[in-house]
Amino acid sequence: MASTKEYHDFVMEQLSELDTSSLKMMGEYVVYFKGKVVGGIYDDRFLVKPVKSAVSLMPNAPYELPYEGAKKMLLVENIEDRSFLSELLNAMYEELPEPKKKKKK
Repeated sequence: MASTKEYHDFVMEQLSELDTSSLKMMGEYVVYFKGKVVGGIYDDRFLVKPVKSAVSLMPNAPYELPYEGAKKMLLVENIEDRSFLSELLNAMYEELPEPKKKKKK
């Protein structure tokens, strides 16, 4: 089941005060924060990478598979709390890997 545009738009509205963007891929969405992949929207769920800061801010969050064959990610359950989302993404930023450089042909 792919994510709905309505859920995508809701999540992105909740993140609108932050430097975020999304990219649609195979019916789902990869979510970027300041150019780094922070997580994504999969089957109408907002999932983030399980870096230490995310785990400490959401110690009881369930780990879920975004899609078959992927690594488990953390489910963000309190998506309505914009201040929490800001705290979460800002805390995660330093732990996220730098974007890969595109190879020139």
